[in-house]
Amino acid sequence: MLPRAIFATVLLMKVLLRSPILLATVLLGACLAERAMAQQPLLSPRDSVQVRFNGKRIFIDYGRPSMRGRVIMGGLVPYDRWWRTGANEATSFVTDVDIRIGDTVVPRGAYTLYTLPSAKQWKLMVNKQTGQWGTVYDPTLDLLRIPLKKRSLRQPVEKLTILLERTGPRAGALRLRWERTEVWAPFTVMSNSATPQR
Repeated sequence: MLPRAIFATVLLMKVLLRSPILLATVLLGACLAERAMAQQPLLSPRDSVQVRFNGKRIFIDYGRPSMRGRVIMGGLVPYDRWWRTGANEATSFVTDVDIRIGDTVVPRGAYTLYTLPSAKQWKLMVNKQTGQWGTVYDPTLDLLRIPLKKRSLRQPVEKLTILLERTGPRAGALRLRWERTEVWAPFTVMSNSATPQR
């Protein structure tokens, strides 16, 4: 004898197949429900930011979660554990120029950004693995791991915000703001890679 759930499913299919109007109604309802789900805004939509030096681009693509009444630092973003620095897919970092962050040269190419938040000192990791989901992290592939400068913000920032700003002809800063925390790292563009190619 068939289990009750299978029996009920078979019975429902028989009823639906005998009544084209009922079948059409069920299918229409399923389509409308799927469409309504697809139209709901993403909780952590993708966003991107870029800065250019002599036409060469430095670019970050990341998932942008919101506070939505939650405790972020030390809560949703735990201290002393690496973080994907965004939501969903890993945060990608692409540079068309060689740059120096701290004492490390980051050659032009594609990377992933991670951070290590803590109550006192954050660290930035530029990782050579790309294309992975944000919860995948291999520390052996870190190209660099440097401390970030940190300050408290007067007003809370609802959505995680990553900024790339130009601070000079060959200088810039990578900034992260969320909740009441801002962290950043200055960088410089290597002189041999910022000149336009002929």
